[in-house]
Amino acid sequence: ISDPLRNCGKKNGKSMMNNRVTKTYRQTNYGTPEEIFPLLCPVREADWLDGWQYSMIYSESGVAEQDCVFSTPHHGENDTIWVVTEYDPAHYRIGFVRSSPGESVVNIHIALSAIDETSTAADITYQYTALNDAQQRFINTELDAVFHENMLWWEKSINHYLQTGEKLLSED
Repeated sequence: ISDPLRNCGKKNGKSMMNNRVTKTYRQTNYGTPEEIFPLLCPVREADWLDGWQYSMIYSESGVAEQDCVFSTPHHGENDTIWVVTEYDPAHYRIGFVRSSPGESVVNIHIALSAIDETSTAADITYQYTALNDAQQRFINTELDAVFHENMLWWEKSINHYLQTGEKLLSED
């Protein structure tokens, strides 16, 4: 009798135990959770994040919702696939799993909470799992700087949009 789980976690019979790295960041956004939560959507993100591109694969409403599926361009052959794994507008929480085939899987969780009447804390958690050696090296050597830079740009961009109604353009 063969054991179907015998090769679970192995590639060509070799162990594929990769490090999993979790990064967190707290943004301060200049708006209420009610104003910010709808912007955490692939459709609305195009309004405020310069360079954001997506293709909606499945959504009954046309915007972010539980089990919504969309893709974003990726430098490899395949697009990155995103699934909304948590959608809780009553508590201002949203979660995604982002899969870049053969490269990485990233679990993303965002929770909004009011600081006062005009500002909101956005607690953001990214959990990275590498699927190959190159991605593992990236996680070990470059992720800290890239994650921090991305969080700062995201925070600056969403705050600019909340204050002006316009997208902040990158200098690239």
